[in-house]
Amino acid sequence: MRIDERKTKPWLRLGVAAAIACALLPQPVLAQARPDVVAALRKADGGDGEIRGFYAARGFQPLWIRGGTIGPEAERALDLLVTADRDGLNPDSYRPREVAKALDRAVESRSPKALAKAEMLLSRSFAAYLRDVRAPRQTGMVYVDKALAPTALTARGALEAAARTPSLQTWLDELGWMHPIYAQLREALAEQEGSREGRRAGASPDWDGEEARLIRINMARARALPADPGDRYVLVDAAAARLWMYQDGRPVDSMKVIVGKDTEQTPMMAGLIRFAMTNPYWNIPPDLVRLRVAPGAIKSGAKFLKTKRYEVTTDWSDDAKPMSAAKVDWKAVAAGTKEVPVRQLPGKDNAMGRMKFMFPNDLGIYLHDTPDKKLFAAADRRFSSGCVRVEDAPRLAKWLFGKPLAVKPGGPEKRVDLPTPVPVFITYLTAAPEGETIAFRNDGYGRDGAGRAGRALARR
Repeated sequence: MRIDERKTKPWLRLGVAAAIACALLPQPVLAQARPDVVAALRKADGGDGEIRGFYAARGFQPLWIRGGTIGPEAERALDLLVTADRDGLNPDSYRPREVAKALDRAVESRSPKALAKAEMLLSRSFAAYLRDVRAPRQTGMVYVDKALAPTALTARGALEAAARTPSLQTWLDELGWMHPIYAQLREALAEQEGSREGRRAGASPDWDGEEARLIRINMARARALPADPGDRYVLVDAAAARLWMYQDGRPVDSMKVIVGKDTEQTPMMAGLIRFAMTNPYWNIPPDLVRLRVAPGAIKSGAKFLKTKRYEVTTDWSDDAKPMSAAKVDWKAVAAGTKEVPVRQLPGKDNAMGRMKFMFPNDLGIYLHDTPDKKLFAAADRRFSSGCVRVEDAPRLAKWLFGKPLAVKPGGPEKRVDLPTPVPVFITYLTAAPEGETIAFRNDGYGRDGAGRAGRALARR
């Protein structure tokens, strides 16, 4: 089996020619294994009830065997086991040497027993690898809607996912069980290892250890994104200050966003956009009431509140009622010993703009329009108090709802429910695919630890 020789020993060899020849056989031949191979699989030791259950459910038809030999997909699967350290895993946990030897013997002998043994060994190791690489990890991502969290795979589930895919080779090459960003970062890490080998041979360096460290950090963040979040979803990258709309696994549109300041960071989180609010109120966060509203009210009284179109309310609920600002002890509010709900009335100067997109959460984070469009021209767009301001809210609304969202100027606040909620994922990628490059971005939030890289490197 031809695998990454930088990661393996010289004895790891397998007949590639046989696998390639098998791949060129007519499709009907590949559809069913030889009867003697199926019979051998019935008797083979699956080593795991789930593994045997997978094969029993498919009449012991193999996953990796094509006709009378090992298919070419096995090479890619074995390479993933050998290079599992790129995923932060221990390759030895998946017995790649034992698997490689079994595959080697199977190709050379083509005996049903050897083929069945190789099939089972590879399936057991590959299922364990998928289970571990998909295992949930603490990355700082808050899952407002738990259904959006990546799910762990069972051994049987891993093999069933492989068997369902239209092209096993493509699924393996693209790491179809992970989010595409993870797969691209892992490929970049492999290229980094290749560049390191090239430097040893005298080639000019393209990568350094710091960049590899950043790729690994961001692979962990990409691991927090689900492989299949649905037909449509929104992805916001706070490090890039950009939003993407995904359809059928591909980005179909994008726009700039404004994210939280360093002192009021936009968190990594996942939720379901359930509705939009047109002509929204802005419920001012208590800290901003203390820092901005209270000093103005102390200095200028009701005139300040009227000019800013602020009103004091009975509470923070959707059914809040206005109350007299004259009854508020603004000095106590400014001192932080008292809190008072304040909101800004709908209108052209409202900080929420014409609409906001809600995925209800305890952090008070959402996507919204803004009247202050000039800020989108800045290269560094960290200006908000944590929420995400979008460059073109009507365009996002049209994509979400499938039609323009009507907003009556001067009208009251109105809730418009989405027929089907759309997932939104807010992440923070300081190293991310960008065309044919990996872009290394400024770690404005200081989440990467010491050191950073700041250039975009061509991917070969």
